[in-house]
Amino acid sequence: MKLITDINDQRNLSRLWDIGTKVGFVPTMGYLHEGHLSLVAKSNSECDVTVVSIFVNPAQFGPKEDLSSYPRDLERDLAMLERYKVDYVFFPTTGMMYPAGYQSWIMVQGISDVLCGASRPGHFKGVATVVAKLVNLVNPDFMYMGEKDYQQVVVLETMLRDLNMHTRIVRCPIVREKDGLALSSRNKYLDKHDRKKALCLSQALRLAKDLYSKGETDPNLLTIAMTTVILKAGGKIDYIAFVNRDTLAPVKKVNRTTRVLLAVYIGKTRLIDNTALAI
Repeated sequence: MKLITDINDQRNLSRLWDIGTKVGFVPTMGYLHEGHLSLVAKSNSECDVTVVSIFVNPAQFGPKEDLSSYPRDLERDLAMLERYKVDYVFFPTTGMMYPAGYQSWIMVQGISDVLCGASRPGHFKGVATVVAKLVNLVNPDFMYMGEKDYQQVVVLETMLRDLNMHTRIVRCPIVREKDGLALSSRNKYLDKHDRKKALCLSQALRLAKDLYSKGETDPNLLTIAMTTVILKAGGKIDYIAFVNRDTLAPVKKVNRTTRVLLAVYIGKTRLIDNTALAI
């Protein structure tokens, strides 16, 4: 495994990929968990070369968000990736990615302005921009992303298509703890009490799936049932949304193409989760 810390070195490396070499890419902000590692394993199984980036992107954090406290541990991350036999780890500095005078941004209109985009203005502008830069530098054939950040996946798929980039996203399933909590680097913020509360997200999603399987298709009634579960546990709801899985548009009647997404504050920690309602 080789650690690359210079943008020019990464760019030069990507120019050397042989024709026919399948390059897989896993973009991360570090503090890796089994969810990230499942993406790495998928890339390893399907590609000739796997590149993992570690970059805490300041452009996707709002002024009152947790940029300064976001968990970081490069030594730990590298040790984990070494065990997975990653070929290259790209670890650029903020100054390299956003040098003095930086002015260029990518905005995916419409689908970036709803759900997490409404709660975190400018978030997806930062996400789209940094991923476009990373894709340009790594030049991968496939980018492996988990469906926990479902809106992010849809936004980035749209960006790649609209900008005629050859990279394609491989969607990977959400990885959960045995009790149902979706893995997230932000779970580190949860104390024992809040960790138990956080189960309300997956519990509410399971309830929605169960009610849908029994014939309930009214998103308003499903939302009420989910809200009861979350509030009873002590969570504070940012949003619960039943949307079309491709367009993220809200639906009036739930069907097989519906995805339910939610964001909930557990204490000061904002967690997201989602699920398809039909198998």
